[in-house]
Amino acid sequence: MRDDASYGLGLKNMTVSLAEPNTLWQQAYANEAHAIRQALGDIAISIQHVGSTAIPGIKAKPIIDILVGVKHLDDGLCCIGPMEAIGYDYAGDNIVPDDHIFGRGIKNESRTHLVHVVEYRGDNWKRMIAFRDALRGDARLARAYEQLKVGLAGEHAESRAQYTRAKQAFIDEVVVASGLGQ
Repeated sequence: MRDDASYGLGLKNMTVSLAEPNTLWQQAYANEAHAIRQALGDIAISIQHVGSTAIPGIKAKPIIDILVGVKHLDDGLCCIGPMEAIGYDYAGDNIVPDDHIFGRGIKNESRTHLVHVVEYRGDNWKRMIAFRDALRGDARLARAYEQLKVGLAGEHAESRAQYTRAKQAFIDEVVVASGLGQ
């Protein structure tokens, strides 16, 4: 079942608002990962839950972030039709370098899910997984990230792009500390 409202998902496009941690986010991810696996088949080497909804116990934008690893970055273009068939729109590959982005929700109004299609075990894959795993493995670090996000959400409530940029230094520090470098 893909009933986003029952999972407390959805955020007006371009805005920032954090929700209390929700244990249902993991099930929302699992349901969506299943739908994506059915749609993409073998194109998707691995599908992972990333972003703050993947970190237990911290506030997050109520949007499920999903990482899909493909063999070659260009395989992301093969995902457009299948992803559209399950309700996603293609946001493009020019927003984040080496990342095909898909969104689900009400186009141009709200988002419930964001999918990043990247090269499996490429730089973007490694960075997202390293950051997620570092926060999952260190409650103190997860709380520090949550505190940063709460402050930034207040400052940048109407600009998701500014909010995202303002978090980048913290993310980069965590990734470097994980041994990946930049």
